[in-house]
Amino acid sequence: MVLESLINAENAESHPFKMFLLGILFSSVGILLSLWIFKDQSSLVAVFLTVFACIPLIYHTIRLEEKKEVEIDSEKKLLKEHSRAITYFVMLFLGFVVSFFVWYLFLPQNLIETLFNTQHATINAINAQVSSISGNAISSKFFLQIFTNNLKVLLFCVFFAFFYGAGAVFILTWNASVIGTAIGSFIRNNLSEYASHIGLAKVAGYFHVVSFGILKYMTHGIFEIVAYFVGGLAGGIISVAVIRRDINGERFKRIMYDSLDLVLIALVILILGAIIEVYVTPRLF
Repeated sequence: MVLESLINAENAESHPFKMFLLGILFSSVGILLSLWIFKDQSSLVAVFLTVFACIPLIYHTIRLEEKKEVEIDSEKKLLKEHSRAITYFVMLFLGFVVSFFVWYLFLPQNLIETLFNTQHATINAINAQVSSISGNAISSKFFLQIFTNNLKVLLFCVFFAFFYGAGAVFILTWNASVIGTAIGSFIRNNLSEYASHIGLAKVAGYFHVVSFGILKYMTHGIFEIVAYFVGGLAGGIISVAVIRRDINGERFKRIMYDSLDLVLIALVILILGAIIEVYVTPRLF
């Protein structure tokens, strides 16, 4: 396959910024093909095609990380090695987000309604949940709801990665499409309102709206995404160990121990992300 041959796992870990560009490429190809071939179902097909392009690379990366579990004795060094994979995963995800919101900004309205139909429905459902909370949104109840929802996604990532190897990339690509849609919608709506008040000459104002829209969703979102990738990597490493029949003896115990460390790290990052989303983001934006 042409797309999967562009970079291998070792190269991806050494050059994470390339993965940002490839994330834009993978999702853009998926979007264009879905609009061309499966236009009426493009909101989900674009996600699936993006995932298909990533699966070989993600699977080989998980196998590489599982191999490191056996070869590296130092826990500190092992976590440092895993961080290289997490970094390129995050860059890939950011490429997806940028691609989705840029396409949202520049496509005509009729294609936007088709391509982002399911994502809009998801965003409306989330907004309805948030607005249903009585009283001040900055509360322990709101924090618990946010953390519980994010924890469910983390568990899905772990289990999808365990049962499907690179399966967690589907959930993360879907989340990238939803976040990209939310950012694109925010920017597009605010730009039209901004233009109607002050005209097209105030270029700085448009950059302000764009940066504001990105920061609004990524201030806390980046913590959640890192947590999901860490959890997905843990599940994937266990999955590869089982496939290789490394389920007996000290080797598998060590893999389980290191994977549990990754899950605990993901939980800590997720708690931090929920704190920022509930107590920091509303005050900034």
